Amino acid sequence: MVTVKEGDTIRINYVGKVEDGTVFDSTAGTHPLEFTVGEGELIPGLEKGVIGMKPGEFRSVSIPMGQGYGPRVEERVFEFDRKRLPDNIAPEIGRQMQMYRADGMPMMVTIVGISETSLTMDCNHPLAGKTLIFDTTLLEILNNG
Repeated sequence: MVTVKEGDTIRINYVGKVEDGTVFDSTAGTHPLEFTVGEGELIPGLEKGVIGMKPGEFRSVSIPMGQGYGPRVEERVFEFDRKRLPDNIAPEIGRQMQMYRADGMPMMVTIVGISETSLTMDCNHPLAGKTLIFDTTLLEILNNG
């Protein structure tokens, strides 16, 4: 039977969760995920984790932070003057927003603290520093590269 190898285009269903079982993403109730293995479309640990799977096979893939979203970096948490926030944005803990770095590149930030004069912003990925678990079912190999 054919198994997944690098270069194959495949379709999977998955439930992504962190170690405590909290689900952060899932294809349940939506469309399966389709991608080409090895093209860097997904985090490296998930792409490596499907290699060798057969259609119909279930596999739980554990991805350490180094193969996921990397470590959490405290230097990526900063204070932002509330006066610089546009009037049409109501600050609330957990709100995600797009901002621009000094070099013009966009970045996503999450509001993690609010005071009278400033907002504490975190531009770490919300899953940085965490081991990820993907309960994955290979539905089919679409193109055997």
